[in-house]
Amino acid sequence: MNKYNFQDLKDLKKFIGQKNFKKIFLITGRNSFNKSGAKNIIEPILKSKIVNIYFKKSNYPELEELKQILNKINQFNPDLILAIGGGAVIDYAKIARLNIDNSDLKKKIITPYKLDNLKKKFKLAAVPTTAGSGAEVTENAVIYIKDKKYSVEGRAVKPDYFFLIPKFILNSSKIIKSSAGFDAISQAIESLISNRSTKQSVIYAKQSLELSLNNYQSFVNKPNYDNTTKMSVAANLSGKAISISKTTAPHALSYPFTAHFGIPHGHAVSLTLNEFLKFNYENLTNSISSFDLKERYKIIFNLANVNNISDLDLLLNKIKINTGLENNFKKLGVSITDDYRKILSGVNIQRLKNNPIKLEINDIKKILLNK
Repeated sequence: MNKYNFQDLKDLKKFIGQKNFKKIFLITGRNSFNKSGAKNIIEPILKSKIVNIYFKKSNYPELEELKQILNKINQFNPDLILAIGGGAVIDYAKIARLNIDNSDLKKKIITPYKLDNLKKKFKLAAVPTTAGSGAEVTENAVIYIKDKKYSVEGRAVKPDYFFLIPKFILNSSKIIKSSAGFDAISQAIESLISNRSTKQSVIYAKQSLELSLNNYQSFVNKPNYDNTTKMSVAANLSGKAISISKTTAPHALSYPFTAHFGIPHGHAVSLTLNEFLKFNYENLTNSISSFDLKERYKIIFNLANVNNISDLDLLLNKIKINTGLENNFKKLGVSITDDYRKILSGVNIQRLKNNPIKLEINDIKKILLNK
């Protein structure tokens, strides 16, 4: 163990090598499994096991692929599900490990279906190859059904074990680093101002935001073991924070940008973070939160080393420019005037309710059109 209190490769090898894990179902992405270096390290360990490998096909978790994974896992009946990859890979595994089958699966997800009623069927270990969502420690998983995002939530969804291996994350592409890394930043900020935040979530979010703001740009542009390690921890902490507080408006609006325009999740979140932060701050007197929202903004200002909301806006825009995150809708193939109905129809209402200032659909429309 190191000072950040997470496992290294020796721990992972020892864990997988346990005698009681005779049958292992590995879910991963073909590219990330190769490029991360995980393949060369994991495959030799798996030679003594009965292994079934599933390579993720879709860019984000979709119902039809989830059904395929569920069928394969239930037929194989493993002692352990091992998820090595980004948020989509881990989210698939988090649902597939439950005592659930394909019968009425769509209905169970969109009801919404409280998965606290279900039990874990298989043990799950998550090994992220991106530093972003912190999916390895959250109690929810994302699934898309016909271009609309749903959350599957419950204690049973959370992985039993997780391993942060900086080496696997270090080798990811710049595009993945920039998108996933910004997700960690946004999760921490959103957690700090979420209506559902607690003392513990604030502690996690503050720790995460300090690490990510100090390391994100170098992690994207000049990655090394140190800044990759710190971003891995920042992402993990942001996951712990939102597992308590949940996310707010920027996440609520991000999902249709991913579903309809193929914009990676963290990048999609970045598109409206500034605008919602300004909207909330300009409407402080209308806060519906139980805490002093202005004080929470002061925490963000202090961690970002800025004096006010205008400075924070400038800083976040500078960060996006420096890390290659395009902030112009038109350049991303999105026409707000033509597409806003489609975008608004995909807004996640549950996440929107966590925003400290009540938002109506017309508010969101105005924010989008004025961006």
